[in-house]
Amino acid sequence: MKKQNIFKKFFALTAAAAMALSLGACSDQAGGTSTPPQGGSQAVEPDGQSVYRVAIIKQMDHASLNEIAEAVGAELEQLAQDNGVKIEYEITSGQNGDQTILKQLGDQAVADKVDAIVPVATTAAQIATLCAENAQIPVIYAAVSDPEEAKLTGIDYVTGTSDALNTAFIVDMMLAQDPGVTKVGLLYCLSEPNSAKPIADAKAYLDSKGIAYTEQTANTNDEVIAAAANLIAGGVDAIFTPTDNVIMSAELAIHEDLIAAGIPHYTGADSFVRNGAFTTCGVNYTELGKRTAGLAYQAITQGMDGMEDFYMMEGGTITVNTETAAAMGIDYSVFERMGTVVEVSTTED
Repeated sequence: MKKQNIFKKFFALTAAAAMALSLGACSDQAGGTSTPPQGGSQAVEPDGQSVYRVAIIKQMDHASLNEIAEAVGAELEQLAQDNGVKIEYEITSGQNGDQTILKQLGDQAVADKVDAIVPVATTAAQIATLCAENAQIPVIYAAVSDPEEAKLTGIDYVTGTSDALNTAFIVDMMLAQDPGVTKVGLLYCLSEPNSAKPIADAKAYLDSKGIAYTEQTANTNDEVIAAAANLIAGGVDAIFTPTDNVIMSAELAIHEDLIAAGIPHYTGADSFVRNGAFTTCGVNYTELGKRTAGLAYQAITQGMDGMEDFYMMEGGTITVNTETAAAMGIDYSVFERMGTVVEVSTTED
């Protein structure tokens, strides 16, 4: 049985600020029902069919988190069909990762007595865990890179999926493609929990290889653009970004500048690559979303006893943007000896 170890002071929030926000403004997609989740696991249709309600809360809007949330919803629909039940869910968003909005969304889910909350990404998971503490509603998070560092382990009502990154392997990809790399740019957001460990790992690994690195951090799209420009001006040979939601949100705004400068961007998720970055090796987020939905259904119908603190998703898929590679004249055939290569082109979703 997991020990209860909830953090009481994750962030400061005034009740007045929370009440001032409009929940409706944060809802960006509903699936399975046209109304917000309400009720609880005892809900039953007139024909005796069980009804379950799930709140899916994205930390913010960008390709990776959208892909995960949509995969969770689609899998819930499939599970409902396969098991002869009804699952109603609503997908909402913290917009740009606003903690006040995320707190309101979590509190609303608890007030609606949903059967499970599925927060997508670390900060959303931390806040949903705090909101659900008294009600003990199952929190089944998606895509938390380091659950232990995020203090999401040892809690009875919390589990989920981890997309922990193999940072050393991505650096090895970088060196395999260009053995002449002497200076690497590290581009990330200081406030992103997902970035802390991979960046520390990258520094240690680059140090062990005798490769210099320089850091640029950013918290907004404009700051990301400026940070990328600084790395270009600094003459880096390549840039590494982990599964950082802030940088991901700005990838479409920086990829053309990086291409023009001939600097390949190695990243933590395939969504970066579909938005113009050069390559990644990591988790398939559609599969991660499906696995998370399965865990949520298990928690709702069977309870949390016996569930692990978290479930690590297997990575290993190398994704390459062929348009970006062609524009920079990069031969990425060396990656075929390192894993399964998936080729994509740039999209704006």
